Amino acid sequence: MSHRLDVELTSNRDDGTWTWRAAGAKQPKGSLDGSLLYEGAKVGDVCKVEAETLIDGTEIIAVLPPKTKVRKEPERLELIGSGRPTELVTTQLAPKGRGGRDRGDRKGGKGRGRNERGRNERGGAKGGGGGRGRNDRGRNERGGDRNERGNRSRNDRSSAPSRPKPKRLKPRRVHRDAAIKALPELQQPLGREVLRDGIPGVRAIAEKQIKAATEAGTPKIKTDALLAAAEKILPSLKAAEWLDRAEAAKAGVDDVDLRDLRSVVAAGSTQAKGAEAKALATELSEAVTARVDGEHRKWLAELTETLAEGRTVRALRLSSRPPKAGAPIPSEIAQKLTEQSNESLTSDTGHDRFATVLDAVAFSPVHTQVRPTSIPAAPSDQLLADIKRLSMRIPDIAKMFGIEPTPPPKRSRSGNQRRR
Repeated sequence: MSHRLDVELTSNRDDGTWTWRAAGAKQPKGSLDGSLLYEGAKVGDVCKVEAETLIDGTEIIAVLPPKTKVRKEPERLELIGSGRPTELVTTQLAPKGRGGRDRGDRKGGKGRGRNERGRNERGGAKGGGGGRGRNDRGRNERGGDRNERGNRSRNDRSSAPSRPKPKRLKPRRVHRDAAIKALPELQQPLGREVLRDGIPGVRAIAEKQIKAATEAGTPKIKTDALLAAAEKILPSLKAAEWLDRAEAAKAGVDDVDLRDLRSVVAAGSTQAKGAEAKALATELSEAVTARVDGEHRKWLAELTETLAEGRTVRALRLSSRPPKAGAPIPSEIAQKLTEQSNESLTSDTGHDRFATVLDAVAFSPVHTQVRPTSIPAAPSDQLLADIKRLSMRIPDIAKMFGIEPTPPPKRSRSGNQRRR
């Protein structure tokens, strides 16, 4: 598959070919047929080309002409007026008198004053002191209660400390580039392909070149030798790639995501080559273990604080994500979590709230210990559907609603997923 590349023309040979290199870099480089260039091409031009990366190197198959310079100044339109002088600011005075309202006031109190007084009197007679004022006061009181509740809930959410998003591992490419550079020049494209797509990627490229050679009637390449060379250089390249990741993990062991750190430690058992790399793997493993222990202590402290604040759903969801996999939750925390969950599941609990608590209970470590204090007399269809979906996680609670635990239906994969 061809791709686009920015190249710089470096020289013009006598045989009609031109040499090139990647713009701003030494590699890749090569030569191209002068007939592909545009008119007026000269040494030093930077242009965009269509290139194909093969085993022997990069081949230029098309050259795109450079873009023309864009006009820097915008086009301006000349405004042609009438030629008469005009005032930029105009002033218009209001006419004397203020219409019917003032005339009504001057004629014995007729007009707006009388109407307002009449409305006030009628309102007072009808509502015994002003129905509109009473309605406005009632709406203000109800609106004030709603606003107060909304502000209080927003304040509660804003006051809750938000957990910072962990950083992802971003390794450099020092050791990997050095390992590729140490390979023979003909094997460097193969090494880059091995690191990018592995052995299956090399096999796919070989099959593509075999197909192209068959259509062109040229000799086919030897795939066995190509795959053997790829498998031979793969361990050293993987070891260099692991060194880049391990050094980045060591530098960010305090704030990088634990999943990335664990993946580096797990890969070190097979990809760490040499005494220095193995010592780095041991040091990184100890640092990650200390980090996990510290995160676990913080997790227990946050879980205890959340339970003390009465935030049951938050505590349930927090208990299902311990930093240290397989570590049991302390018995006193589990008991308190179970008691608060039972108190949150009563017949007076709204159906939406009931379903939310059950969803959090189903994936918590106390999902087999929670028993609702009472259940709604007439559960909604949506609540029953949610309980049926979670029935395998909370079988005893499902039986209280007359639902037999059944596994959820399997989702059918689409055609694209099946092909993948």
